[in-house]
Amino acid sequence: MFIRFQLLGFVLLAAVSTAAQAEVVTLAPVSDNTLFEDATGALSNGAGQYLFAGRTNQPDGQSLRRAVLKFDVAAALPSGATIVDVALTMNMSRTIEGATVISLHRVLADWGEGTSDATGEEGTGAPSAANDATWLHRFFNTAAWTSAGGDFSATESAIAIVIGLGTYTWASTPALLADVEQWRTSPASNFGWLALGEESFTGSAKRFDSRETPNPADRPSLRIVYTVPVPAASTWGLVAMSMMLAIFGTVLLRRQPVAA
Repeated sequence: MFIRFQLLGFVLLAAVSTAAQAEVVTLAPVSDNTLFEDATGALSNGAGQYLFAGRTNQPDGQSLRRAVLKFDVAAALPSGATIVDVALTMNMSRTIEGATVISLHRVLADWGEGTSDATGEEGTGAPSAANDATWLHRFFNTAAWTSAGGDFSATESAIAIVIGLGTYTWASTPALLADVEQWRTSPASNFGWLALGEESFTGSAKRFDSRETPNPADRPSLRIVYTVPVPAASTWGLVAMSMMLAIFGTVLLRRQPVAA
């Protein structure tokens, strides 16, 4: 009988010790910007209200736009967290064409956000300021991309089909999860994502609200669902019961008569 008590106690304790409590955190970007195609890297929009992805109606060599954004994942998650779901949300506030695909690609080198701030609808950018990311520069004008237009993984981490104005979500994929997990465990490798739009025809550019847009609800956000390996509050009763059963079994064992 005492063995049964001990076993039951240990089973309960093991079950509780591996319980995981789900938590949710929603992050705002720590930086975002747009890479405006330009032969000299003279354009950016670090402090602007909008981000752009796709091809505008401007002449070749000046028409491509690629958005970059970064979230401080490591600072938001506790040690030992296991990420189970991620989702990036952005609000599209202007479009000049129908449905297109916007893909997310992990950026491979660090980049900056300066004080450049375009006027009007912001689609043509503003003169690059110190530390801005540009078509040629990671940090204007002291560090360059290896390739013009940004250094990013050729493999997409997630896609979303965007059509009309409104909010869009890049839902969790194995690659998106892997990106965020890497940034949690290796913060020094966190250079964020590049949003790549349709670039094969003119008029495909999409405008999204940036972290500087006045309405907080329209700013980009990264929602992370994770678990932590600690007992949830509702399991404390099981913890106490398992410990009592284990102790009771031990006491019974000690009181058993020794065979002659």
